Amino acid sequence: MDGLLLINKPKGFTSHDVVNVVRKKLNIKKVGHTGTLDPNATGVLQILVGTATKISKYLVEHKKTYIATITLGKKTDTGDLDGNIIQEDKTLKTFKKDKIGEIFENLIGKQNQIPPMYSAIKVNGKKLYEYAREGKKVDIKPREIEIYDIKLKKYQNSEITFEVECSKGTYIRTLCEDIARKLGTIGCMKDLKRTKVDTFSIENAVSLENLDYINIEEKIIPIEKIFLDKLQINLNERKLELFLNGVQLTYELKDGVYRIYNNNKFIGLGIIKNKLLKRDVVI
Repeated sequence: MDGLLLINKPKGFTSHDVVNVVRKKLNIKKVGHTGTLDPNATGVLQILVGTATKISKYLVEHKKTYIATITLGKKTDTGDLDGNIIQEDKTLKTFKKDKIGEIFENLIGKQNQIPPMYSAIKVNGKKLYEYAREGKKVDIKPREIEIYDIKLKKYQNSEITFEVECSKGTYIRTLCEDIARKLGTIGCMKDLKRTKVDTFSIENAVSLENLDYINIEEKIIPIEKIFLDKLQINLNERKLELFLNGVQLTYELKDGVYRIYNNNKFIGLGIIKNKLLKRDVVI
């Protein structure tokens, strides 16, 4: 049982909570996740099962799509409505949709973003939210992120709902605050749903409450199918033996990740660098 299981994470669960639930359901120790999803967010969480835990390094780089809602006129210490309100805009005005669209358009591209204090990023071996809870201030270095696309879904009653496609490491709570600031007011995130990770959509995700009523194995995406966009290399018996023993093989191919086969059977993944193929993940 090796592969990727898409879970539609419910609100209130940490990513680790979901891993524990799946681990117990499948009675298997090797279970992990890629791309931590905020406990108060819902949506697509990639769960890796068995040998697939070795491929997490390839999945963490995937771009992600979210639908988020901003509540304008309120600023909290956590950047979302679960925090304490620390500021309010008593003179909040109504904005034209064209103005919001203009701001969204200017957000597209690479930029530096300062992560929120209430995050799991570590500074000097300690998580930022631990400093925040202690009331301590920490110098947080900005990170480069990229917004690929962002569009307005709804604007009503001082709330803006938008869809954003972005790079890994993008904090939507911070993005919500930035949007409000560019509008000349304050705001915080009310709701967040991750609808897509790369090509893996929420429509194909399984809810935790349904795990007892489905054949989970049928929902697990095999490692081979995850990498169908990669070229394949077929090894004969001798080369397969060398490959499995860690011997690098010469191939006149471009650097990159390749699917490895023997007699049409998927063996795993290999990496070519400087014309040399080496073993990476073996099923």
